Amino acid sequence: MLELPTDLPADLAPLAWLVGVWEGTGVIDYPVGDDRLQGEFTHRVSFSHDGGPFLNYSATATFTGEDSAVSIPLVAETGFWRLSRPATDADPGPGLLPPRAEQAVRTVDDVEALRAASGGFPIEVSIAHADGMLELYLGEINGPRVDIASDAIVRGAGAKEYGAATRLYGLVGNHMLWAWDIAALGTPMRAHASARLAKV
Repeated sequence: MLELPTDLPADLAPLAWLVGVWEGTGVIDYPVGDDRLQGEFTHRVSFSHDGGPFLNYSATATFTGEDSAVSIPLVAETGFWRLSRPATDADPGPGLLPPRAEQAVRTVDDVEALRAASGGFPIEVSIAHADGMLELYLGEINGPRVDIASDAIVRGAGAKEYGAATRLYGLVGNHMLWAWDIAALGTPMRAHASARLAKV
């Protein structure tokens, strides 16, 4: 049985099921030109919080290929997940600027006011990759399901071509299932990886 944390700020209640460390395996299958990149990988994802109105996110994946003797690091990414809401004078920032108004504790009613007509909550996910890519995803969390799509991708001058992405996360039978579709290296948007993770 999945245990939900009870010490989260109200803004994180819809995201509570994500909190923890998840590990498992997945598969890659993506065509690039005349080649087809395929194989298996191990994956570790962590969601934590430090009292702010966001979740800290980190993930790593290692390619195991067809023979498990091969081990190639694939991705290291870190970022933040939060409900999408307008910033107010009570919020700090940008940069190191302090709030310009007294901070009030946000309540369940404040969060409920963000609920969309679909029944879910709008979210923003920012992810930085170790290879110089930055992604901003927008989407929705609706109970045990997250659907996000890239709104912006920033690449360093030497980074590989990467144009768009969507990610889907779902809680099924106490496992996190996810799928990541990308448009990259001349291939239009299509599935490229999926995994099944268990909380450790």
